[in-house]
Amino acid sequence: MEQKHPLPPFTLETALEKIQMAEDAWNSQDPEKVSKAYTIDSEWRNRDTFVNGRENIVVFLHKKWEKELHYHLKKEYWAHTDNRIAVRFEYEYQTKDGDWFRAYGNENWEFDENGLMAKRYASINDLAIKEEDRKFR
Repeated sequence: MEQKHPLPPFTLETALEKIQMAEDAWNSQDPEKVSKAYTIDSEWRNRDTFVNGRENIVVFLHKKWEKELHYHLKKEYWAHTDNRIAVRFEYEYQTKDGDWFRAYGNENWEFDENGLMAKRYASINDLAIKEEDRKFR
């Protein structure tokens, strides 16, 4: 059976570990690698887009990182319970036109008993920034 440690129920320490693992995976910009943290039938809401299943997650992420260049993400712990973690995050990216943006948001995650994320709900807002105002380099 496929598992992704740490497994629920989460402690503060294991929730922080899970968050760091997610941040590292997303910063790799490798859709296949990222998708392995999710259940085969994982449900997402990302902004106004609904994505279901690991295969669709891979497609979604390929499209995302084709548009969001020089992507860099930072996630921060917000709260957790037995099998849920909430984070706030910000990331920066550049468009093909050369414009820079910082995206802010919150995510709510729900995990199955094998430590795979079954549900991910992300609310995200973008802010245009100047290149000299970037936080992440």
